[in-house]
Amino acid sequence: QVQLAESGGGLVQAGGSLRLSCAASGSIATINAMVWYRQAQGKQSELVATITSGGGTYYADSVKGRFTISRDNARNTMYLQMNSLKPEDTAVYYCNARLMPIGAMNLRDYWGQGTQVTVSS
Repeated sequence: QVQLAESGGGLVQAGGSLRLSCAASGSIATINAMVWYRQAQGKQSELVATITSGGGTYYADSVKGRFTISRDNARNTMYLQMNSLKPEDTAVYYCNARLMPIGAMNLRDYWGQGTQVTVSS
């Protein structure tokens, strides 16, 4: 059984930093792209950043220059370093991974349960 688990959320003042982690566990053959999304209360989900298996990255304009996505393929873990946080970054952050479980014939999408990030002004 494959699972994704986020950690590292919390309450921080504007201008502060947090580091989110997303660990994939279970019988995993390979992980392709990994993605961070966020959803603020009353708003649609927003793609924050993506990272490919080769380390290629993409950032939403709203976080470019402030957030850094990375991954440790040996640990099946993805990170999101968030600096210069703003109140508008407040949201539940979810990780997504497109991966192939051992024994499967195709890639599948898995989601974490989400972690709350609250930035106070």
